[in-house]
Amino acid sequence: MNKELMKVAIRYNAVYVADAKLVIGKTIRQPAANLVANLNKIGYTVSEELLHQFNFMTAPQLLSVYEAFVDVLQIKNNWTPLVKGWDIPTNEARKDHWLTELANKVKFGKGTTLSCGHLIPAGTFALERYNGCPFCGTPFELNHEIYKGQGSKLKELALWEAEDAQTVFKNLLQSKTALDASQVDSLKIFMKHFELPVVEIGMKETLMFLIDGLAAVGKTKEAGALFKSPVDIMRYLWFKQTGFLQIIEPKTILKRVAQNNKHMATFLDTAKAAKQDAKGALRLKYSRRESKMVAQWLNELAMDAETAAVLMHPKRAMWVRFIRALRLAEYSKQEGMESLAELLHIFYNGYYEVPAGIIEQFRLKADAAKTFDLLQARPGLFARSLFANMLWFGAEDTLTAFAAIAHKVPARLLFTLNSYAKNYFDRTKSRSVKPLGGTNKRIGSNRLLELYTDEQLKGMIAGVEVMCLEEMEQRYAKVPNNNKTIFIEKSLFYMPMAIGDRAESVQDLPVALMGTQFPLEGNAVRLFMQWGKGMRAQHLDMDLSCIIAYENKIDNCSYYNLSTIGACHSGDIRSIPNEVGTAEYIELNLDVLNRAGAKYVSFTCNAYSNGAITPNLVLGWMNSAYPMKVNERTGVAYDPSCVQHQVRVTQALAKGLLFGVLDVARSTIIWMEQTFNGQIGANLDLRNVQAMLSKLEAKTTVGNILALKARAQGLTIVDRPSAADEVYDSAWAMDTAAVTQLLID
Repeated sequence: MNKELMKVAIRYNAVYVADAKLVIGKTIRQPAANLVANLNKIGYTVSEELLHQFNFMTAPQLLSVYEAFVDVLQIKNNWTPLVKGWDIPTNEARKDHWLTELANKVKFGKGTTLSCGHLIPAGTFALERYNGCPFCGTPFELNHEIYKGQGSKLKELALWEAEDAQTVFKNLLQSKTALDASQVDSLKIFMKHFELPVVEIGMKETLMFLIDGLAAVGKTKEAGALFKSPVDIMRYLWFKQTGFLQIIEPKTILKRVAQNNKHMATFLDTAKAAKQDAKGALRLKYSRRESKMVAQWLNELAMDAETAAVLMHPKRAMWVRFIRALRLAEYSKQEGMESLAELLHIFYNGYYEVPAGIIEQFRLKADAAKTFDLLQARPGLFARSLFANMLWFGAEDTLTAFAAIAHKVPARLLFTLNSYAKNYFDRTKSRSVKPLGGTNKRIGSNRLLELYTDEQLKGMIAGVEVMCLEEMEQRYAKVPNNNKTIFIEKSLFYMPMAIGDRAESVQDLPVALMGTQFPLEGNAVRLFMQWGKGMRAQHLDMDLSCIIAYENKIDNCSYYNLSTIGACHSGDIRSIPNEVGTAEYIELNLDVLNRAGAKYVSFTCNAYSNGAITPNLVLGWMNSAYPMKVNERTGVAYDPSCVQHQVRVTQALAKGLLFGVLDVARSTIIWMEQTFNGQIGANLDLRNVQAMLSKLEAKTTVGNILALKARAQGLTIVDRPSAADEVYDSAWAMDTAAVTQLLID
């Protein structure tokens, strides 16, 4: 069994079987029955088709299936927290820490000396309640046992064959939106195990993987043919240098690294040294072979030199570094490199005009006609500046000019405009934005909104919506469709279309789009965090916390406030044991939070240690209609059958991460990912969270897009999947790349 493909299949609630059998057995063999029983204990059941496939597998094959789930669900990791039976508070106080610190400084007094070397004075911490040192957070006792079978809902696993995997592979390549971290991880695995299908690549970022694969096997000429502009070449070079698919400038990376290594205790600050190390990692150095390869790619671009130079201009400083490191001036003097020589001549001497600058000149002169003429030649730029131009020149003229070229605008931009207009033209709302490579920020409304009345602003919102939806309806109407009926599952009307907000953490369980809502079954939510698996024992302090927002106050549950109204923390672990990792939990009681008047609870994780959040740290939450136990003897509280959502951190620049928001009154958790700076959860600006929630709520949902498609193509919406010619349900939506095919260009 292929373990990598098996792990990808689990993201789609499936089990990968390469050589599926068509024969149905009359009796179920004992090994297959035992596997199903074990899967039941961790929260899964299987389809009848998959059950019969298990019946034809050997015992080692069945074991490899279960081991894939064990690995994904982190079952064999250490899930022991610092406090035993932590659902009952230890009542430790700050004075306990102060007295312990004093006792260890003066080395005097009665108490217990622990294996970490700390003296715990008598009358302070109740040592019988701890699995480690309550003062330094070093764990001593480990446990590989977990709970099983407390979950109230079993997730059905389907059969995944090679054909199903290749379909998802094709969808990823053709995705009309940028791939998130989970999709990128799946794509890399598919490229290792399957031949590349002949499809049109949907996004330039996705194209980098294909180019990298060709370059790795020496097919540099074929790779070069895929580049359409010098920007593509820079994207590839920067991807190889940093691992980032977006062109994040060096100064941004260095700034993030420096911020991540700042410390509240200034004597522990390592920002300068970390920044210097990062500078070294970003230093460009290429061999002669690599330099010649890139020189040939630039020389063979099917684009005139002036246009190429214009595209290079926004990253001029970076291009200067690349040109020097790649020795392009030297290669441009060789025979056959005339195109490269011309490009460098035009670029270095500035023999080109930057369209954005010319457009801005006419905007400042209030010359609407000339501005629109220039923007209509660049539909993407027009779309991205549409709202600002509506305020600058007036809505009617701007929308009329834009409508003339709307058919040239990618669908993802049209739906983005439709989604964001409501927030943009509301002078009372701030907006959530994420600069390239930065953290989420909140910006105020455009000052020009004050020039317009409320009625005029409402008219702008309506005008954008009508224009965008009419254009998309026309596109759908042009697609031939002989079907008569369509089924749209209700949950899709609450699923925002994945445009713009890509998750940077990997979801090893079924993938959810940003903004997906998870209804809760019980009255308890248990957050969990596990980190340090496969790492040597060391000081590595990651903190799990939550921020509770009331109408007029803020509360939190964290390492410095282990127990509060409706929330309890399992204790602050600051050092990891060898290889097996360690864990922290927070239990939230919805009934208590409701009675106290809590509105929202934000789930956060921070790297208290210098640097970013450690790679492969696992976060998530558990929920069940049945009570979830906490082991009184060990404090272990993890049960894979109760896991509702789980993510794995892979991004190397995040210091703080918001990974979910609980709407207490609605008993619903909204999956969202928002990075922020700071060592503790209290550094999260809740106004940013509110702005992000507004942004997600305003997004066009998958269900609304399907309803628009149905109207345009004359399809009747029916209530039952069995009565429909086209079926769109949650199983279909699990392949988020397939969902993007609704974005017709």
